[in-house]
Amino acid sequence: MSPVRGSATRGPAARNPAARGSSTRGSSARGSAAALAALLAGAALSGCGARSDAATQEAAPPPVASAPAAPTAPAAPSTAPPAPDAASGGVPTGPPPSPGRMLGARGSWKITTYYTAVESFHHGRPKAVRGCPELHCSHGTAPLGSYPSDFLDVVRTEGSGRLTSGPNAGRYLNWSHSVGWWLDTTTRDAGARPLRAWGSAAADRSVLARGQRFAVTGCGRDDAGKPVPAHVCAAFRNATWTVTDLFRPGYGGEHHADVYIGEETGPGFTDYYTTLTGATISAA
Repeated sequence: MSPVRGSATRGPAARNPAARGSSTRGSSARGSAAALAALLAGAALSGCGARSDAATQEAAPPPVASAPAAPTAPAAPSTAPPAPDAASGGVPTGPPPSPGRMLGARGSWKITTYYTAVESFHHGRPKAVRGCPELHCSHGTAPLGSYPSDFLDVVRTEGSGRLTSGPNAGRYLNWSHSVGWWLDTTTRDAGARPLRAWGSAAADRSVLARGQRFAVTGCGRDDAGKPVPAHVCAAFRNATWTVTDLFRPGYGGEHHADVYIGEETGPGFTDYYTTLTGATISAA
Protein backbone atom coordinates (compact mmCIF):
# COMPACT_ATOMS: atom_id res chain seq x y z
CA MET A 1 0.00 0.00 0.00
CA SER A 2 2.94 2.29 -0.48
CA PRO A 3 3.35 5.61 -2.34
CA VAL A 4 6.36 6.15 -4.50
CA ARG A 5 9.49 6.17 -2.40
CA GLY A 6 12.09 8.68 -3.27
CA SER A 7 15.71 7.76 -2.91
CA ALA A 8 16.15 4.26 -4.23
CA THR A 9 14.41 1.37 -5.91
CA ARG A 10 15.82 -1.67 -4.16
CA GLY A 11 13.47 -3.63 -1.95
CA PRO A 12 9.97 -2.58 -1.02
CA ALA A 13 11.13 0.91 -1.73
CA ALA A 14 10.64 -0.06 -5.33
CA ARG A 15 6.92 -0.55 -4.91
CA ASN A 16 4.32 1.93 -6.08
CA PRO A 17 3.11 4.09 -3.24
CA ALA A 18 0.82 6.06 -5.45
CA ALA A 19 -1.48 3.09 -5.53
CA ARG A 20 -1.48 2.64 -1.78
CA GLY A 21 -4.72 3.27 0.00
CA SER A 22 -6.80 2.15 -2.95
CA SER A 23 -7.83 -1.27 -4.14
CA THR A 24 -4.82 -1.29 -6.47
CA ARG A 25 -1.50 -1.96 -4.81
CA GLY A 26 1.41 -0.90 -7.02
CA SER A 27 4.81 -2.51 -6.96
CA SER A 28 6.04 -0.16 -9.61
CA ALA A 29 5.98 2.98 -7.54
CA ARG A 30 8.66 2.67 -5.00
CA GLY A 31 10.66 4.78 -7.32
CA SER A 32 13.49 4.34 -9.75
CA ALA A 33 15.68 6.54 -7.58
CA ALA A 34 15.90 3.67 -5.09
CA ALA A 35 17.82 1.49 -7.46
CA LEU A 36 20.42 4.18 -7.92
CA ALA A 37 20.81 4.59 -4.15
CA ALA A 38 21.19 0.87 -3.68
CA LEU A 39 23.70 0.55 -6.51
CA LEU A 40 25.66 3.49 -5.11
CA ALA A 41 25.48 1.95 -1.65
CA GLY A 42 26.82 -1.31 -3.06
CA ALA A 43 29.61 0.47 -4.85
CA ALA A 44 30.53 2.31 -1.70
CA LEU A 45 30.60 -0.90 0.27
CA SER A 46 32.67 -2.73 -2.31
CA GLY A 47 35.25 0.04 -2.19
CA CYS A 48 35.55 0.07 1.57
CA GLY A 49 38.19 -2.10 3.17
CA ALA A 50 38.57 -3.04 6.81
CA ARG A 51 40.79 -0.81 8.87
CA SER A 52 44.29 -2.19 9.34
CA ASP A 53 45.16 -4.02 12.51
CA ALA A 54 47.84 -1.45 13.15
CA ALA A 55 45.27 1.31 13.21
CA THR A 56 42.81 -0.41 15.49
CA GLN A 57 44.80 -2.71 17.75
CA GLU A 58 45.33 -1.63 21.34
CA ALA A 59 48.84 -1.62 22.78
CA ALA A 60 49.96 -5.10 23.91
CA PRO A 61 50.71 -5.61 27.65
CA PRO A 62 54.32 -6.06 28.77
CA PRO A 63 55.66 -9.58 28.17
CA VAL A 64 55.47 -12.06 31.03
CA ALA A 65 57.35 -15.22 31.78
CA SER A 66 54.65 -17.60 30.60
CA ALA A 67 54.52 -18.59 26.95
CA PRO A 68 52.09 -16.57 24.85
CA ALA A 69 48.85 -18.21 23.91
CA ALA A 70 48.57 -19.49 20.37
CA PRO A 71 46.69 -17.10 18.13
CA THR A 72 43.12 -18.01 17.36
CA ALA A 73 42.33 -18.45 13.70
CA PRO A 74 39.61 -16.07 12.54
CA ALA A 75 36.32 -17.71 11.73
CA ALA A 76 35.45 -17.89 8.05
CA PRO A 77 32.66 -15.51 7.17
CA SER A 78 29.35 -17.19 6.49
CA THR A 79 27.85 -16.82 3.04
CA ALA A 80 24.52 -18.37 3.98
CA PRO A 81 21.53 -16.01 4.10
CA PRO A 82 20.39 -15.16 7.63
CA ALA A 83 17.56 -17.18 9.09
CA PRO A 84 14.28 -15.25 9.11
CA ASP A 85 13.49 -13.55 12.38
CA ALA A 86 10.89 -15.65 14.19
CA ALA A 87 9.20 -12.46 15.34
CA SER A 88 9.41 -10.69 11.96
CA GLY A 89 5.68 -10.98 11.55
CA GLY A 90 4.92 -10.75 15.26
CA VAL A 91 2.38 -8.16 16.30
CA PRO A 92 3.59 -5.75 19.00
CA THR A 93 1.85 -6.36 22.29
CA GLY A 94 2.62 -3.14 24.13
CA PRO A 95 2.57 -1.17 26.23
CA PRO A 96 2.08 1.75 23.85
CA PRO A 97 4.96 4.25 23.64
CA SER A 98 4.54 7.49 25.55
CA PRO A 99 3.27 10.05 23.02
CA GLY A 100 4.96 13.37 22.53
CA ARG A 101 3.67 16.38 20.61
CA MET A 102 0.98 15.75 18.05
CA LEU A 103 2.20 15.69 14.45
CA GLY A 104 -0.25 17.41 12.13
CA ALA A 105 -3.90 17.90 12.98
CA ARG A 106 -5.89 15.34 14.92
CA GLY A 107 -7.53 12.82 12.59
CA SER A 108 -5.67 14.09 9.51
CA TRP A 109 -3.45 11.11 8.65
CA LYS A 110 -3.76 8.16 6.29
CA ILE A 111 -1.64 5.16 7.34
CA THR A 112 -1.12 2.49 4.68
CA THR A 113 0.72 -0.81 5.09
CA TYR A 114 3.05 -3.13 3.21
CA TYR A 115 4.54 -6.53 4.01
CA THR A 116 6.79 -9.37 2.86
CA ALA A 117 5.11 -12.35 1.21
CA VAL A 118 6.12 -15.88 2.27
CA GLU A 119 6.23 -18.54 -0.44
CA SER A 120 4.82 -21.40 1.65
CA PHE A 121 1.46 -19.61 1.99
CA HIS A 122 0.95 -19.60 -1.79
CA HIS A 123 0.12 -22.55 -4.02
CA GLY A 124 -0.37 -21.28 -7.55
CA ARG A 125 1.03 -22.83 -10.71
CA PRO A 126 4.86 -22.66 -10.73
CA LYS A 127 6.30 -19.92 -12.90
CA ALA A 128 9.95 -19.48 -13.84
CA VAL A 129 11.70 -16.23 -12.94
CA ARG A 130 14.82 -14.70 -14.45
CA GLY A 131 16.76 -11.80 -12.99
CA CYS A 132 19.79 -10.94 -10.87
CA PRO A 133 21.23 -13.55 -8.49
CA GLU A 134 22.60 -10.79 -6.25
CA LEU A 135 21.87 -7.22 -5.20
CA HIS A 136 24.31 -5.27 -7.34
CA CYS A 137 22.87 -5.59 -10.82
CA SER A 138 19.69 -4.76 -12.72
CA HIS A 139 17.52 -6.42 -15.36
CA GLY A 140 19.46 -9.67 -15.13
CA THR A 141 18.63 -12.78 -17.14
CA ALA A 142 19.95 -15.52 -14.83
CA PRO A 143 17.44 -18.26 -13.88
CA LEU A 144 16.30 -17.64 -10.30
CA GLY A 145 13.96 -20.64 -9.93
CA SER A 146 10.25 -21.33 -10.30
CA TYR A 147 7.72 -20.14 -7.71
CA PRO A 148 3.91 -20.07 -7.27
CA SER A 149 2.33 -17.55 -9.63
CA ASP A 150 0.18 -16.04 -6.85
CA PHE A 151 3.29 -15.57 -4.70
CA LEU A 152 4.98 -13.73 -7.59
CA ASP A 153 1.89 -11.52 -7.99
CA VAL A 154 2.17 -10.42 -4.34
CA VAL A 155 5.92 -9.81 -4.63
CA ARG A 156 5.32 -7.57 -7.64
CA THR A 157 2.86 -5.58 -5.52
CA GLU A 158 4.66 -5.47 -2.16
CA GLY A 159 8.26 -5.56 -3.40
CA SER A 160 9.64 -8.65 -1.66
CA GLY A 161 8.98 -12.24 -0.68
CA ARG A 162 10.79 -14.87 1.39
CA LEU A 163 11.55 -18.14 -0.39
CA THR A 164 10.89 -21.39 1.46
CA SER A 165 11.70 -24.06 -1.14
CA GLY A 166 14.49 -25.05 -3.49
CA PRO A 167 18.16 -24.06 -3.39
CA ASN A 168 17.32 -20.44 -2.54
CA ALA A 169 15.18 -21.22 0.51
CA GLY A 170 15.75 -18.58 3.18
CA ARG A 171 16.67 -15.89 0.67
CA TYR A 172 14.39 -13.10 -0.55
CA LEU A 173 13.03 -12.57 -4.04
CA ASN A 174 12.57 -8.86 -4.71
CA TRP A 175 10.99 -6.89 -7.54
CA SER A 176 11.16 -3.37 -8.92
CA HIS A 177 10.08 -2.02 -12.29
CA SER A 178 13.37 -0.17 -12.56
CA VAL A 179 15.52 -3.19 -11.60
CA GLY A 180 13.48 -6.32 -12.33
CA TRP A 181 13.76 -9.47 -10.20
CA TRP A 182 16.71 -10.09 -7.90
CA LEU A 183 17.71 -12.31 -5.00
CA ASP A 184 18.85 -10.87 -1.70
CA THR A 185 19.53 -11.87 1.88
CA THR A 186 16.91 -9.51 3.33
CA THR A 187 14.17 -7.02 2.54
CA ARG A 188 15.39 -3.44 2.17
CA ASP A 189 14.22 0.14 2.33
CA ALA A 190 15.06 2.72 -0.33
CA GLY A 191 18.50 3.22 1.19
CA ALA A 192 19.25 -0.54 1.01
CA ARG A 193 18.92 -0.93 4.80
CA PRO A 194 17.04 -3.98 6.16
CA LEU A 195 13.40 -3.26 6.96
CA ARG A 196 12.17 -3.62 10.54
CA ALA A 197 8.79 -5.22 11.09
CA TRP A 198 6.41 -2.84 12.87
CA GLY A 199 9.15 -0.22 12.84
CA SER A 200 10.09 0.99 9.33
CA ALA A 201 7.97 3.71 7.73
CA ALA A 202 7.92 6.17 4.83
CA ALA A 203 6.39 9.63 4.65
CA ASP A 204 6.50 12.90 2.75
CA ARG A 205 9.65 14.81 3.67
CA SER A 206 7.74 18.07 3.97
CA VAL A 207 5.84 16.65 6.94
CA LEU A 208 8.03 13.95 8.52
CA ALA A 209 11.80 14.06 8.07
CA ARG A 210 13.91 10.96 7.69
CA GLY A 211 14.67 9.64 11.17
CA GLN A 212 11.48 11.00 12.74
CA ARG A 213 9.98 8.55 15.25
CA PHE A 214 6.24 8.50 15.69
CA ALA A 215 3.41 6.55 17.25
CA VAL A 216 -0.19 6.08 16.14
CA THR A 217 -2.34 7.51 18.90
CA GLY A 218 -5.69 7.34 17.11
CA CYS A 219 -6.65 4.76 14.47
CA GLY A 220 -9.59 6.56 12.87
CA ARG A 221 -11.45 4.22 10.48
CA ASP A 222 -10.47 1.68 7.85
CA ASP A 223 -10.55 2.48 4.14
CA ALA A 224 -14.16 1.31 3.95
CA GLY A 225 -15.16 3.85 6.61
CA LYS A 226 -15.69 1.18 9.27
CA PRO A 227 -14.26 1.22 12.81
CA VAL A 228 -10.83 -0.40 13.02
CA PRO A 229 -11.06 -3.68 14.99
CA ALA A 230 -9.73 -3.30 18.51
CA HIS A 231 -6.93 -5.87 18.14
CA VAL A 232 -5.74 -4.23 14.93
CA CYS A 233 -5.78 -0.73 16.40
CA ALA A 234 -3.91 -1.99 19.48
CA ALA A 235 -1.12 -3.38 17.31
CA PHE A 236 -0.64 -0.06 15.52
CA ARG A 237 -0.77 1.91 18.77
CA ASN A 238 1.78 -0.40 20.44
CA ALA A 239 4.39 0.11 17.70
CA THR A 240 7.01 2.83 17.41
CA TRP A 241 7.73 3.76 13.79
CA THR A 242 10.82 5.45 12.33
CA VAL A 243 10.78 7.19 8.94
CA THR A 244 13.50 5.48 6.91
CA ASP A 245 12.02 6.10 3.44
CA LEU A 246 10.74 9.29 1.83
CA PHE A 247 8.02 9.45 -0.80
CA ARG A 248 8.94 10.90 -4.13
CA PRO A 249 7.51 14.44 -4.15
CA GLY A 250 3.95 14.48 -5.38
CA TYR A 251 3.19 10.82 -4.67
CA GLY A 252 2.89 10.34 -0.93
CA GLY A 253 0.64 13.15 0.13
CA GLU A 254 1.12 15.62 2.96
CA HIS A 255 -0.41 13.47 5.68
CA HIS A 256 0.34 9.94 4.54
CA ALA A 257 2.65 7.40 6.17
CA ASP A 258 3.33 3.91 4.80
CA VAL A 259 4.36 1.39 7.47
CA TYR A 260 5.97 -2.06 7.22
CA ILE A 261 4.26 -4.86 9.15
CA GLY A 262 6.74 -7.67 8.50
CA GLU A 263 6.31 -11.11 6.96
CA GLU A 264 2.91 -12.66 6.44
CA THR A 265 2.10 -15.30 9.03
CA GLY A 266 -1.10 -16.90 7.72
CA PRO A 267 -4.77 -16.10 7.11
CA GLY A 268 -5.21 -13.81 10.14
CA PHE A 269 -2.36 -11.66 8.94
CA THR A 270 -4.64 -9.87 6.48
CA ASP A 271 -6.39 -8.17 9.42
CA TYR A 272 -3.32 -5.94 9.74
CA TYR A 273 -2.88 -5.34 6.01
CA THR A 274 -5.17 -2.38 6.07
CA THR A 275 -5.44 1.39 5.72
CA LEU A 276 -6.17 3.73 8.62
CA THR A 277 -7.98 6.90 7.54
CA GLY A 278 -8.48 9.87 9.83
CA ALA A 279 -5.67 8.61 12.07
CA THR A 280 -3.72 10.67 14.59
CA ILE A 281 0.04 10.39 15.17
CA SER A 282 2.43 11.88 17.72
CA ALA A 283 6.19 12.10 18.09
CA ALA A 284 7.67 9.14 19.95
